[in-house]
Amino acid sequence: MREIVFDTETTGFDPKSGDRVVEIGALELINHLPTGVQFHKYINPQRDMPEGAFSVHGLSEEFLSDKPLFADISQEFDDFIRDDVLIAHNASFDMRFIHAERDMIKKPRLTNHVIDTLDLAKRKHPAGPNSLDALCRRYGIDNAMRDLHGALLDSELLAGVYLELIGGRQTTLTLAVSDKKKVETQSVSISKASVRPVPLASRLSQEEVKAHAQFIDKLGGNVIWNQFLPNKQ
Repeated sequence: MREIVFDTETTGFDPKSGDRVVEIGALELINHLPTGVQFHKYINPQRDMPEGAFSVHGLSEEFLSDKPLFADISQEFDDFIRDDVLIAHNASFDMRFIHAERDMIKKPRLTNHVIDTLDLAKRKHPAGPNSLDALCRRYGIDNAMRDLHGALLDSELLAGVYLELIGGRQTTLTLAVSDKKKVETQSVSISKASVRPVPLASRLSQEEVKAHAQFIDKLGGNVIWNQFLPNKQ
């Protein structure tokens, strides 16, 4: 199963008032685990950078002035996310900005299913706090390098948080039931046996092994036990 964790940085809080996307970071998960495949772009917003936004992410108007426009990177972003599930923290914020940017270049809005980890966190930890920093602290995820927000760094941190929110480092079987407004999921953990690098020594005596082999011989040559006995392969 392929999923995409992503984050955006912007010039402010409201695209309707002229705020724009200035950075997109995204990474690929396969079966909930990062593969190392990433997407990261800085974007020229074609406007000034408010002081409040600069204090959050540190991206100046000067730094962004020679970066590509959203229109220049939009197809590459589409090719990266494909039609896979998108995962974001406070996803409505990020999706609102992505849709506004697509509207400006006359590109259809995304129809991917979106998982909001803030909603997951509120259901799992109703007393909060449920900011990304708070969840990193709760789950012991090192966010010491997060002096400023960054779309790719935040996506990497969120990938770890998402894994904890859905049950930790276990493979999950997700059974989905949907209606017109939302998709609710129930996860069932499935443990996968690991193989020891050095097998444990047998606890059977030679007499027990010999007696068992004699018993298996009486059952005929096609019994499955022959696959596990020495010299029976």
